[in-house]
Amino acid sequence: MTMEKVILLDAREEDLEAILAIYNDVIINTTAVYSEKPHSLQMRKEWYHERVNNNFPVYVAEVAGKIAGFSSFGHFRAWPCYRYTVEVSVYVDRSFRGKGISKILSLALIDRAKAMNIHAVIAGISADNWISIQLHQSLGFKEVANFKEVGYKFGRWLDLKFFELLIDNNPGPIF
Repeated sequence: MTMEKVILLDAREEDLEAILAIYNDVIINTTAVYSEKPHSLQMRKEWYHERVNNNFPVYVAEVAGKIAGFSSFGHFRAWPCYRYTVEVSVYVDRSFRGKGISKILSLALIDRAKAMNIHAVIAGISADNWISIQLHQSLGFKEVANFKEVGYKFGRWLDLKFFELLIDNNPGPIF
């Protein structure tokens, strides 16, 4: 089977149901999100508006008219001196995994971070998620922390790794 063309778009509020379906599948079936209960559409709307109101990107990857994945970044920490640091999120529908969509979504985030004068891009990844770890390493992210047994899901303790990509820029107006 050949992969159809992936179209990268800014997410719209109309995309939130598809984004929610992808996210809830990740919550229920993987350790990529350290949450146990599915989110509601209202929670996704609040998340989306928080991102958009802070000038943060929310992208969707569309394949043959279907939302195949989404990505975004937001504040790493709320304090002012972290304003040049963001944390990324990238999720792909299970039927589209392994087709390079995560890379397309991640590269778009890195490009946007450069345009916004972001200096540090952080990815928090469950230590058992080798596919995501390998993707981030291929994009230049370096492991900077390994938190032992900080999450508990599916009856077991989970380690959380932090990866960082530093972008060479000079501080200045961010938004």
